[in-house]
Amino acid sequence: MDRPVRELSYAQALQEAMAQAMEADERVFLMGEDIGVYGGAFQVTGDLVERFGEARVIDTPIAELGAAGVAVGAALCGQRPVFEFQFSDFATLAMEQIVNQAAKMRYMLGGAVSVPLVMRFPAGSGTGAAAQHSQSLEAWFAHVPGLKVVQPSTPHDAKGLLLSAIDDPDPVMIFEHKLLYKMKGPVPEEAYRVPIGKADIRRKGRDLTIVATAIMVHRALDAAAILAEEGIDVEVIDLRCLRPLDRDTLVESVSRTTRLLCVYEGVRTLGIGAEISAMIAESEAFDRLDAPIGRLGGAECPLPYNPEMEKAAVPQIPDIVAMARRLVRGTV
Repeated sequence: MDRPVRELSYAQALQEAMAQAMEADERVFLMGEDIGVYGGAFQVTGDLVERFGEARVIDTPIAELGAAGVAVGAALCGQRPVFEFQFSDFATLAMEQIVNQAAKMRYMLGGAVSVPLVMRFPAGSGTGAAAQHSQSLEAWFAHVPGLKVVQPSTPHDAKGLLLSAIDDPDPVMIFEHKLLYKMKGPVPEEAYRVPIGKADIRRKGRDLTIVATAIMVHRALDAAAILAEEGIDVEVIDLRCLRPLDRDTLVESVSRTTRLLCVYEGVRTLGIGAEISAMIAESEAFDRLDAPIGRLGGAECPLPYNPEMEKAAVPQIPDIVAMARRLVRGTV
């Protein structure tokens, strides 16, 4: 008789990944504000301080730049730190260490050193946390050579990508959408890996390719179900990794469907959708396009506190449906 599929929440999957990595390698340790007894701002670290002790689950001061410097230094000395920011917005305080140090040290020292550092960023809107605690800044980091940037959209990928990130010899930035922490899904017990740099086709289709990230993957899938009732067959690709981008999967899909829509929560201008659009425009898929490339991103404004205004500032399911209709049929 088949065993029932085990389900974990996104947060539980991340916690299990960290625990398994710490059990397997004594060099792995955790850093961050309130990750010890409190268990993390979003309860991701949970009881890991009780299991592994304060020497390996370290509460840092409210000083992101200094703590990031400690993490970079520890990685340079052979440790494997996993550093949690309370909110992705607070990474702005540590950009010098992330962008000028972690990302560049291997290059500047001719490959003599590596920086096996993981940084975790709770990101995105939907919690009423307002303009300084709700941003999606992943495209900033994806612009920097030397950094890898991932955005898991499911509990399965959250665990597998985090374990791959901890294994990686170079710095990996993981952006975790806050609305996904309670989402449940199947997660194997073993310590498996999801490859960094490989997108996943979540739904096959023939009329339109939607490339989405994080929570927008789920909104795109919901939109695809609505569109299917109208006879529009949508392929949904979960990008999973912003740097490196999976060019082959994207080009192959758009070459088949002949239409592309990029959906992401970060501000539309200069967002990840612009890079994907340029990639397709410069590829063999361009000559097969039957419609202009579409982009749906965040509004050109700080994120509002008011819940209705907050929703209006980022793409929602009806927005995806309307744009897809326009691209496929020329109507809304």
